[in-house]
Amino acid sequence: MNLREQIEPFYERYLRWQCRQIPDHIAIIMDGNRRYARMLGAGTITGHRAGAETTTRVLEWAQELGIRTITLYSFSTENFRRDREEVAYLFELFKEKFISILSDERVHKNHIRVQMIGDRSMVPADLLQTIEEAEAATRHYSRFFLNIALAYGGRNEMVHAARRVVEGVRDGQIDPASITPRTVEDYLYDGIHLPPVDLIVRTGNERRTSNFLPWMANGNECAVYFCAPYWPLFRKIDLLRAIRVYDQRLRSA
Repeated sequence: MNLREQIEPFYERYLRWQCRQIPDHIAIIMDGNRRYARMLGAGTITGHRAGAETTTRVLEWAQELGIRTITLYSFSTENFRRDREEVAYLFELFKEKFISILSDERVHKNHIRVQMIGDRSMVPADLLQTIEEAEAATRHYSRFFLNIALAYGGRNEMVHAARRVVEGVRDGQIDPASITPRTVEDYLYDGIHLPPVDLIVRTGNERRTSNFLPWMANGNECAVYFCAPYWPLFRKIDLLRAIRVYDQRLRSA
């Protein structure tokens, strides 16, 4: 065991002590899988597989810390422009993970509700069926919430919500004079548990939020934490540092 491995557990406990207030909802932009693979001199698939393993660990840490809602930016509408083979592999990986939810004892033991946010019309039929099966199997859970942003775009979801509000007005279901922010919110996430975002975390040394959850994050003026590690290298220490930023912001408010 090297010096870093010896020190990290103590530093982790110190960070945990500093985090007096834990966010209810953290949204994560998981960036850097491909760059991690290039760093290793490996193919892109290696990076995505390593990133999926990190995701599993992060979800376990979130439960330990009492974070009730995690939203993961898994695949954006812009990602469809990537190499066709890479996109196909990612869809297979997503399908594999959603299938595993059905029999994952941790999901059912901890009562984790799994939901997708994004444009379902853009998702392949076989993957969408698997997603809906996972959603149905966890629909009655309410202790923790895992939201997967797939085929997601912030502007896209705002446009869809606007269309639905306009349709409601046209059909006489909505009085234009009674439209409030809550009205828009209801049409954005109908049936989805998506509370205001308290903290956005982005890995991979990118300092932008990429139009992620603009209504629930920017509208809530949430804390933002950018960090250098590629997503496969993200550690519990990095998560705790992010939470410390959230905690410090609340204290200084």
